[in-house]
This record gives sequence, C-alpha cells and structure tokens, in this order.
Amino acid sequence: MELAYYSDYAVRLVNTEQPERGGDSLTSVEAVRELFGAAQQAARRATDSDVTRLRTVRARLRAVFEAADAGDEVLAVDLLNALMMEFPVSPQISGHEYRDDGGRPKWHMHIADHAANATAGFTATACMGLAFHLTELGVDRLGICEAAPCRNVYLDTSTNRSRRYCSDRCATRANVAAYRARKRLESERAARTGRTAETAQDTTPATER
Repeated sequence: MELAYYSDYAVRLVNTEQPERGGDSLTSVEAVRELFGAAQQAARRATDSDVTRLRTVRARLRAVFEAADAGDEVLAVDLLNALMMEFPVSPQISGHEYRDDGGRPKWHMHIADHAANATAGFTATACMGLAFHLTELGVDRLGICEAAPCRNVYLDTSTNRSRRYCSDRCATRANVAAYRARKRLESERAARTGRTAETAQDTTPATER
C-alpha cells in the first residue's frame, strides 16, 4: 500500500488552514477537488457541501497531530480511531499501473472508494494512510512546524527522527531568526559589559588613577 501517498491526504487537508495567520484556502468546491490530486474520478463527486464537511474533518485531524506533537500517544490514537470508525475503508487487491518484466500485474493493497460522498472517501483514505504511518513509524513522526507563526503539520520520514519544520523555507526562516536572536543577545551582553567597565573606571579613586 502506498502509505506515504495516502497519509499525505491528511497533511494536505490540515494545511489548507493556517490558524495563527487566519488563513483558509478550503473555501470552494474547486479547492476540494484540488485536494484529491491525481484521484480525479473521486474528485468529480465533490459538491459545495463537501467544503463544510471537510472543514470539520480538518479540525479533527489537526487534533490528532496536536496530540502526537504534545507526546500524548493514547489521545492521538483514540482520536484517529474515532475517525476511522466513522469513515471506514474497503481495502481490495489491485494490480493497476504496476507491471513486472513479464507484463503481469504487481498485486498490492489498494483502498477502494465506495463512499457516499467525496468527504467520506477522502477522509477514509486520509485516516487509513495516517494510521499505517503512525503504526509503522511511530506517533512521534507526526509533527507541527516549529517556525512561528507557521502551524503546518508534517510527517517525519527522516532516518534520525530529526525533522522540526514543515518545509525548507520554514527551516531557513527559523535558522535566520535564531541567528539574529543570538547576535542581538551578544550585542546586549557586550553593551552591558562596556557599561560595567565604564562605571568601574568612574568610581576608581583619583589617587589610584
């Protein structure tokens, strides 16, 4: 099963909103269809009602990432399980697109989409992918970007579990901010040291100067 692909559904949905900046790109049926990416057949079923439905799911998925980021594994799992019970999947064996050298299908597990509406299909796929990612790699692989004010979520696939930012852009911005903060602190310390030296000199008795 294409775990990275399916779990990315959850990341894409959650990141349509930037709560700290008041941004929200999930505002139209066209935006809903864009979330499906290459799954255009499923996207064609989207209607205006799916905007509201997916916003509700988005908040619940963000809660999963927030619990994981806070180190509360049990809560993260409970929240994700609740979503999967509400939006079940129908797995099936598929051989589409993948062929071996002999032209035979390369059988693999695929999530069949028999949902009643676009939101149900998208959510079931997102949650199943996220669940496999969580169980295979660990709850701590679900993160929230540390570059303020960004609150985008991400899936850490690094070998040493070292990812802290949602993108290279945020990583660069955070590094620049940290560098400037260090320089500012160094300047303040130097200024304080200079003032202390001047004060000490002024208070030295004239006979000792």
